[in-house]
Amino acid sequence: MKKNLNDYKDKIKKLPIKDKYTKKELLIDDFLVDKEGNVEIYYAPHNEYLNPKAKIFIIGITPGFQQMSTAIGVARKELESNSKIEDIQYKCKAAARFSGTLRKNIISMLDDIKLNEALKIESCSEVFEDKDYLLHTVSLIPYSVFVKQQNYSGHTPKLIKSDFLMQYVYENFIEEFKKLEYAEEVLLVPLGRAVEEVLLKLAEEKIINEKQILIGFPHPSGANVNRIPQLKENKESMIKAIEGWSKEKI
Repeated sequence: MKKNLNDYKDKIKKLPIKDKYTKKELLIDDFLVDKEGNVEIYYAPHNEYLNPKAKIFIIGITPGFQQMSTAIGVARKELESNSKIEDIQYKCKAAARFSGTLRKNIISMLDDIKLNEALKIESCSEVFEDKDYLLHTVSLIPYSVFVKQQNYSGHTPKLIKSDFLMQYVYENFIEEFKKLEYAEEVLLVPLGRAVEEVLLKLAEEKIINEKQILIGFPHPSGANVNRIPQLKENKESMIKAIEGWSKEKI
């Protein structure tokens, strides 16, 4: 059963009201969802809003600590004003989805491979703003995963080989994907090889269509020193894939 804000609102209310939190404040038993060895999963109200009409599905591995902190900060403030849970869930998503440098890099990379042209917009920044009806962002694992309290990157353990982590993919990501009105038409943008590997596995299992996967999109983290070379290497194939998608909508 997927956890949501209703399950954690009382625990979040115990936190002081602030924009950002430290790991000492959030990586505590109150928010611990599950653990195996040195892999720990903590709750974050980041993946609870679903845009069922989305045409673009940007997929990360797990919300990092920055996203977790941002989402909980928004939830804490909104709970103080007694906003509706559904409204808070949307506000958490809008504020935290690939926030900071990640979002800037994603937009730049998507524009570089001409997704903005396929969507007939000036820049893909618009899908994070007034045209966010086109976009849904999601994590394969809906909660924040840490290894020795560091952001999990899809390696050590390797995501696709971890039964512990893959159960969250099957129990959460797939169910969310199936709720999309245009599930068979949506363009799946995996952020990095670890996500791409999982999507290709799901395609082998006939859960999704491989033609929907934008293969070769690098992880947008500034720490990925190969991001620009990978983008250049795969640019033409991704442009062709987007052109095919925009003409046929799969």
